[in-house]
This record gives sequence, structure tokens and C-alpha cells, in this order.
Amino acid sequence: MQTQNHPGMGLSPVELRHERPRRSPFGYRRADVDHLLESATDAYEVVWRERADLDDRVHELEAELSRHRETEEAMRSALVSAERAADELRAAASRQAELIIRDAEAKARDLVHGAYAERERTRRETSRLLTEEAEFRLRLRALLGATLEAVRDHEQRLADATGRTEKQGEHTQLMPPVEPGDYAGGD
Repeated sequence: MQTQNHPGMGLSPVELRHERPRRSPFGYRRADVDHLLESATDAYEVVWRERADLDDRVHELEAELSRHRETEEAMRSALVSAERAADELRAAASRQAELIIRDAEAKARDLVHGAYAERERTRRETSRLLTEEAEFRLRLRALLGATLEAVRDHEQRLADATGRTEKQGEHTQLMPPVEPGDYAGGD
């Protein structure tokens, strides 16, 4: 009594329900009933083992699913932490960049102010030097004019002194006559 639907199984539940052992004058034939019970027991053992195997497989799959869910949760948590850390790093980098820019701008302002101050000092110094040069030229012109006048006076005195002694001779002039404006300098 093998089933056609489930090889290795003695009887299917439907076959077991419709299987009837042959009758004998005092009831069912013992060999047929024993064979039917043996087939039913074999089929039940197979189903029991398959159910136990499937139950074990369900437990394995549930454990694997639990591990996957824990891994997923850990990955989600790590992703959230990484996003939070990235946001914090981005914010810190932005603050740092802002501080660097402010510092650079302050240094640039200081450099510009320093350059303007240096330019102003240089302009004042140049103006002072130009004023001193002009005053020096005026003093030099006055000195040269006075020196030239003194030389002319001296020549005149010499000429007057020699002229008295040499009225008959030739008249010697030590320096040609020069006007004070001739030594005005290289303006």
C-alpha cells in the first residue's frame, strides 16, 4: 500500500481515511490491519520528522531574521551617527573657515591701514625733505651771493689798492663780474 503522491510515505491522509482492511468472518484481517497501522505509523513518523525539521528551519530563519534586523538597526544607528558626525564636522569646518576668513580680513585691514600710515609718513617725510631742500637752496644762494659780493668787494679793494700804485699799468681783474642770479643752482 504505497502512495502515488508522496514516495516514501505509506499512506496519504486521504488514502488512510478511505483504506479499509479486508474482512474476515470474525472482523478485519489482522495482517491487513497491522499493515495499515504500520503504514500509518511510517507516514506519521515521516510527517513528524519533516515537521520537526521545518520547525528547526523556522527557528533558524527566525534567528537569522533577528540577526539581520539587529544588523539593520546597528547599520541604521551607525548611519545616523555618521550623518550627525558629518553634520557636526561640516558645521565645525564652516565655523573654522569663518574664523579664518575673519582673521584674514582683520590682518588685511591692519596691513592696509599700516600701508596707508606708511604712505602718509613717507609723504610727510618727502614734503619735509623738499622743504629742507628748498630752504637749503635759498641759504646756499644767499651764501653764494654774499660770498660773491665779498669777493667783488675784495677785488675792488685790491683794484683800488693796486690801481693807486699802478695807474700807469694795465688793470688786472681776478674774477670776471658775476651776477648773484648766475649761481641759482640746478632748479
